[in-house]
Amino acid sequence: MKKVTMLGGAGFIGHNLAIKLKSSGYLCQIIDSLAVNNLRSKKHTNVRNRTLFKKVLGERFKLLKSKKIKILQKDLRSLHKSKKKIINFKPDIIIHLAAVSHANISNIDPEYTFEHSLRTLINTLEIVKKTKSHLIFFSSSMVYGNFNGKKVSENTKCNPIGIYGNLKLAGEMMVKSYSHVFDFPFTIVRPSALYGERCVSRRVGQIFIENALQGNELIINGDGKEKLDFTYIDDLIHGVERIIKSKNSRNQIFNITYGHGREMKDLIKILKKNFPKISIKFKQREKFVPKRGGLNINKAKKLIGYKPRYSIEKGYQKYISWYKNFYNSLKS
Repeated sequence: MKKVTMLGGAGFIGHNLAIKLKSSGYLCQIIDSLAVNNLRSKKHTNVRNRTLFKKVLGERFKLLKSKKIKILQKDLRSLHKSKKKIINFKPDIIIHLAAVSHANISNIDPEYTFEHSLRTLINTLEIVKKTKSHLIFFSSSMVYGNFNGKKVSENTKCNPIGIYGNLKLAGEMMVKSYSHVFDFPFTIVRPSALYGERCVSRRVGQIFIENALQGNELIINGDGKEKLDFTYIDDLIHGVERIIKSKNSRNQIFNITYGHGREMKDLIKILKKNFPKISIKFKQREKFVPKRGGLNINKAKKLIGYKPRYSIEKGYQKYISWYKNFYNSLKS
């Protein structure tokens, strides 16, 4: 039985991934401070509806407990607090998810982002150089910067805008450097615009649904024609499973997305079918948000057999239905 250690594994991506891997026969270890991007954070919290967020966290923990996956609460900025636990576990795979997940926070407080992103990554790398585990590092499509109206591939030159994208690119460089010097395998994942069940972390798809449920105006940066490669969580999890199972994934970078850029207006159309009375306001786009679009996923399809299945018509509708049911359950 292969062992997987997930650092920052109690978050949106991590808990979904842990549940799937455990169901596939892996032994999972989660280490998480339970502080960044959630209620325990003393600053920069993105939580707006605390009652909803608490209930979603409870649902995550309940699902993990049902799969007998334990969470070790450790601050990953302190190497000595987690190093021994991980080394003794002897993981075959280490997945690094311990990072600030919001670009806006990075531009507001770069030092905080560094401490909770690059600091945790360096500590992870110090562990991996001893365990020689296969390291899977979650980067971001933000490393590309402006897409300039074209699909970007893993070979596209990276030119990130703002703190978040630059820190992610720096993380990629650190991973490759440590791997070269200390001889362990790695895979870098570049996802985009994630959404799905139990996501309440202020991503664009979630913000739209939350405002629609509360009868608030939907605010869109730009004219609504800007594209994002919206990716349903199950497709991302499928991609990571393929990375783990395929030897072709070693020492590679993969775009793990749906593979098509869709306009914000397309997302709004789906929302309007569920919330006919929503109102929309367009505002000037933020300066340090790159103009993105679709990502080329041919490399992942060819090398690891990646096959995404969820268009926004299918995936976002599932997410809306879950969100409505969960939101209404708070009233009962």
